[in-house]
Amino acid sequence: MSTDAARSVFERLDLPDTPLAWDAYLHAAQETAAFVHHHSVRSYVFARAHARNRDLRPGSDYDDELLFASCMLHDIGLSEQGNGDQRFEVDGADVAAAFLRERGVEEHRIAIAWDAIALHTSEGIASRKCTVVALTQAGIATDILGAQRESLPAGLADEVHALLPRMDLAYALSDAILNQAKANPQKASPMTFPGELLRSHLPYGAHPADTINTLASHRAADGIELNQDQLTRHGDLTPAVGARHDETNMAFIDR
Repeated sequence: MSTDAARSVFERLDLPDTPLAWDAYLHAAQETAAFVHHHSVRSYVFARAHARNRDLRPGSDYDDELLFASCMLHDIGLSEQGNGDQRFEVDGADVAAAFLRERGVEEHRIAIAWDAIALHTSEGIASRKCTVVALTQAGIATDILGAQRESLPAGLADEVHALLPRMDLAYALSDAILNQAKANPQKASPMTFPGELLRSHLPYGAHPADTINTLASHRAADGIELNQDQLTRHGDLTPAVGARHDETNMAFIDR
């Protein structure tokens, strides 16, 4: 992404103009897919709108720079850099913490960003944490599910989507999480969001743990690589034939 293009986005959306904010924005642009990067920026814009709606002031009531960095890096676990052996939210939180630490961010702020990223799929938990963690999850939930969209200022969603299109977000994000699970079943244990997403794409009655154990045992065998027929017999991780991910609850249907 060119500096001029980034500067235009910062100016049009009034994003935090600090060295850390710029680093987070450009790092996410470099490491994540465009649909993830757009989603991350939109999530911050919606999080900030929720803060204003709650009469929360940046600087005194919450750390706006840290909110921006948390939103920008919250899906870094879906990048090649962030793809480790943990659920993508925790992998991403670890990578983001290292990113912030390298730039001299204080440990107490890093801990907040870690929570914001690790808990961004944990509705009902993030909202009980500090303001940055709660706002991060709220902004992400608005962009993904349309949660609290009725509280957004009129025209804001249309404005931000015109600048940063969704790019088939719901399908693309689900596919990215599922593809990681195919390659490394440890990343989608049953009691996690990736595990729940995986379960919704298994044949009726199947249990994610059964599929994970089967895939893991095959992958552990020296020289054995699962082909498509084997994946099908052992519970393919893709939707049933003719099915697509359900997006009926999306606030802003992919455009």
